[in-house]
Amino acid sequence: MDVSTVRALVGPEGRDLLRSLPPYDEATVLTVQDRLRSDGVPPELAAAALTQQRLRARAAAKFGEFAEDMFFTADGLEQATRLEVAVAHAHRFSRASLATVHDLGCGIGADAVTLSSLGVTVQGVDVDPVTAAVADANLRPWPDSRARVGRAEDVDVGPDPGRNRVGVWLDPARRTRGVADLHGRTRRTFRLDELSPSWDFVTQVAATVPATAAKLSPGFDHAAIPAGVEAQWTSWAGDVVECTLWWGPLVGSAGRTARVMGAGSPPALVDESMADSVPHLATSLADVGPWLHDVDKAVLRAGLVGAATRATDGAESDENTGYVLTSRDTVLPYTRRYAVREAMPFSVKTLRGWLREHGVTGLTVKKRGVRLDDGQLRRDLKIGTGAGSGEQATVVLTRVGGTQAALIVDPA
Repeated sequence: MDVSTVRALVGPEGRDLLRSLPPYDEATVLTVQDRLRSDGVPPELAAAALTQQRLRARAAAKFGEFAEDMFFTADGLEQATRLEVAVAHAHRFSRASLATVHDLGCGIGADAVTLSSLGVTVQGVDVDPVTAAVADANLRPWPDSRARVGRAEDVDVGPDPGRNRVGVWLDPARRTRGVADLHGRTRRTFRLDELSPSWDFVTQVAATVPATAAKLSPGFDHAAIPAGVEAQWTSWAGDVVECTLWWGPLVGSAGRTARVMGAGSPPALVDESMADSVPHLATSLADVGPWLHDVDKAVLRAGLVGAATRATDGAESDENTGYVLTSRDTVLPYTRRYAVREAMPFSVKTLRGWLREHGVTGLTVKKRGVRLDDGQLRRDLKIGTGAGSGEQATVVLTRVGGTQAALIVDPA
């Protein structure tokens, strides 16, 4: 797809064409193509419209019903901020009473759209012409907000950004050039020195514009957090999706924080003030109580497991496992709680004997802090994954006090 095709899709003819298409179904694509050809629709426009229908169907998982009126590229959709997370970003800028935000590396405009919907004027740039055209199309309900082709390094934010209520949102490219897989997708990078624009540029912008934020990789190094900045790791449904750095008036709590999000539940926020600086660690299986808390990965990435050990008066099973053992009956919004049925030193023979004795025929395996091949383990245990006529069980394989352990647990 090129820029002229994007413009054709966004125009009256393209919008009418998109509205005329049935819901996307891979099985009927050829039939729809034949109908469009017989109706005289130019082949390039027909192909682009069908691609949009396919991408909109995929985008519903990130954008819900709003995907029906948005435009996408395949890479742009993959890298776009989920709607709920973008809304959280936008509220920070809105609360800072900013009039204009420069979105440097705007992609398809997911964050620009949510900012604009809260009354903030967005000036977006993206180095890729097609991506910039798609972002501009997504911003069409807000005439003051625009996206154009450009390099982040060439944007002039104007004089005295603080006085003029100007902010900057940066989303540096975290993929390196060159084909890395059979699908032509480029390799993700987790190194600060491979960002584009560079990490030095990000920090220079933040030194110039007080209200600056940058969306970075979840693997961001704690040691690289600038003084006075908030580094917030965000998860959605248990998966860590980003680490965002917030400067100046956008800071909620300086230092490391975690935001735990998911459908149907309010966000849970964890910061350093809630956590023991060093989590208590279990010393042996004797420290295993009746409850196990599986700490959300955003909290684990932020190094804030100490919040769970403090809140439960418990102990992490071992360093960096994210499993907190406790005798206190406590429910936390940023952990998944399990009742512990049995705790034993891990060996295939011991675990297999316990499973056989209790008639377990289906097993869910959770592991952290140990290196095991799930398939080989199941073969060694002579047990499957699916439901059978026998008992079902969940086993947590981890380290407790430096020793490999198997904990049989039930969701609680």
